[in-house]
Amino acid sequence: MNTLLLEPHNGVLHITLNRPDSRNAMSLEMVNELRTVVAQLDSQVRALVISGAGGHFCAGADVKDLVTAGNRLQALNRAFGTLLQEVEAVPQVVIVVLQGAVLGGGFGLACVSDIAIADHQAQFGLPETSLGLLPAQIAPFVVKRIGLTQARRLALTAARFDGLEAERLGVVHFTERDPQALAERLDEVLGQVLKCAPGANGRTKALLLASVEQPLGPLLDEAAEWFAAAVTGEEGIEGMQAFVQKRKPRWAK
Repeated sequence: MNTLLLEPHNGVLHITLNRPDSRNAMSLEMVNELRTVVAQLDSQVRALVISGAGGHFCAGADVKDLVTAGNRLQALNRAFGTLLQEVEAVPQVVIVVLQGAVLGGGFGLACVSDIAIADHQAQFGLPETSLGLLPAQIAPFVVKRIGLTQARRLALTAARFDGLEAERLGVVHFTERDPQALAERLDEVLGQVLKCAPGANGRTKALLLASVEQPLGPLLDEAAEWFAAAVTGEEGIEGMQAFVQKRKPRWAK
């Protein structure tokens, strides 16, 4: 990987966006490498932690790519939307650690995470309209994250805001005051995630995402089918036996 650092550890894949000279701007190469990593995930990976090198998460699209894209602009833009769809849909728990610039595409990537942890001074925003552009692929995910009213305000003003405001809006779940506190919060969250059965987490995530779009009746029918399969499946049997025997289930770390 030219734009990413990958570090697997204890069932967690740590992905660092690694273009610090450009505040980890999202180049087409980075998009493609992230999509490759996501496509190759297996059941041994229970969580992804995405962060950025050099004190920034991601400053948005790489303007150099936009300038040189020519007639590939539409395809380039859509590739990033596909990346967001793929990251959102993985069965693994996706955690983002947000510092410095969290702008444009970086903001979009934060919005498809399951759990977001931010430095209180991180800078969030959708700067596209101030550049004469559109947050084309990001907008639907921002709306899902914080609602249409706030998304309209942020997109149509290109306003910047910090981690504390991001928490108030629901973009992030936790804000911390220093790198040590960020690391401690990440450890705490990972400890909680790794107590949960990976298969059950994956199905639960799919159920929650489907609840936004699918009609309620058919969704509940499908959920009942999944529940019955879980009760009689390997994880369900192990989890209930562990509960009765007052021990940790095999997946708990």
